[in-house]
Amino acid sequence: MAETPYSIFDSRTPDDIHREIQEVYLENARPWVIGYSGGKDSTTALQLIWYALAELPPEKRKYPVYVISSDTLVETPVIVSYITGTLDRIQKTAREQEMPFQTDIVRPKVDDTFWVNLIGRGYPAPYTRFRWCTDRMKIRPANQFILDRVAEHGEVIMVLGVRKGESTTRDQVLSLHRMKNSLLSRHTTLPNAFVYTPVVDFTTDDVWMYLLSAASPWGGDNKQLLTLYRNTNAQGECPLVVDETTPSCGNSRFGCWTCTVVTKDKAMEGLIDNGEEWMLPLLEFRDFLVETQNPEKKPEIREHRRRNGQITILNNKLVHGPYTLDFCKKLLRKLLTTQQQVREDGPDPDIKLITDDELEEIRKIWRTERQDWEDAVPQIYAGIIGDRDWIVDDTTSFTEKDKEILAAACSEKGIPVTLVAKLLDTERQMDGMSRRAGIQSRIDEIFHEDWRSEQEVRAGLDNPNQQ
Repeated sequence: MAETPYSIFDSRTPDDIHREIQEVYLENARPWVIGYSGGKDSTTALQLIWYALAELPPEKRKYPVYVISSDTLVETPVIVSYITGTLDRIQKTAREQEMPFQTDIVRPKVDDTFWVNLIGRGYPAPYTRFRWCTDRMKIRPANQFILDRVAEHGEVIMVLGVRKGESTTRDQVLSLHRMKNSLLSRHTTLPNAFVYTPVVDFTTDDVWMYLLSAASPWGGDNKQLLTLYRNTNAQGECPLVVDETTPSCGNSRFGCWTCTVVTKDKAMEGLIDNGEEWMLPLLEFRDFLVETQNPEKKPEIREHRRRNGQITILNNKLVHGPYTLDFCKKLLRKLLTTQQQVREDGPDPDIKLITDDELEEIRKIWRTERQDWEDAVPQIYAGIIGDRDWIVDDTTSFTEKDKEILAAACSEKGIPVTLVAKLLDTERQMDGMSRRAGIQSRIDEIFHEDWRSEQEVRAGLDNPNQQ
């Protein structure tokens, strides 16, 4: 005889869960921060909390409830549109019904964004062993918001829509330090932050049973959410990431359209197959990034030195560093071309796959750290999008002609052109400063970089006695 599947509703009703939420809210005089990703689990948690608090007298709904969503700036556009519309409805309905909910979107600082690191600094596309994106784009923005609320209120309660039955979140749930005789856990890394998981015992069937039987209190349509899951072949959602124990997204989950941690993006493929053909250029760009992880391509597109100027040899093999500047220029051209394609074919003629602030930051990094004397960013942009105003650099600057002259002189003397260019850039950046105490140490650091060419390094690997 087959065993009857477990359901939370075998032992508890929605009213029972409402009473538990009310108890936690009233007994802990702290504001709440709800991580909302737009997916089924966080929607269930938020909806339960809304109904529970709505049953309280207005004078008892005195602790603010912040509903925060993470926008990495490379989220799948269809999901961004859905979440943005939902947050607008939540905010509007909360005001009309005098509910304590307040919506916020957290974003990474421009220095931490995907494009600034990938195209600006040349970080290779993320993969399992080098997932540099999660901390910069998700953990830091969410944690900063929480720490700001802690500074404002003293303590906060974080509400996470995580479930034991969801394998990708089980590690996070089990790592929480449950407080004795309490439904709260202490956060693993954030001081004065406590965690509450109201749907932790729900199964996937429980989640959908609840969402399809309880109307959205802010006027949303949970059937639309179900359709979104079907169209993306999605099995889950990317949770609000607040520490390293939270798993990354990938496979068929709502998340970044640029995600290269997995080989195939089933969610984006599902959207395209179900009528969003305009997103095909995004999928092609993502697949292009995946191809850069091919070991055979690394010598063509990546520096032989690391970003700190050193050369790494592991198991008698050269470990390549960041993308070359030339390849980063190719990536920027390809990204802007992709942006033009989705503007022409998609629903938003003004969509920006990369922001103006990111373009300015990339330009600055190329100019100050990567010896881009040609000032390529405005040229690339003009060739694809058109002219625009750029921040004026009022410091002394070198030109493409200057680099040609320098390259000829360095070639004649057998000196690495990048070495001299970095020294000149260092002097240029500190020109006019009243205190130049740091210039000597910076020059010393440049001279201590490994300036061997890739050919010299490989020759040493082939003939260890010549190193």
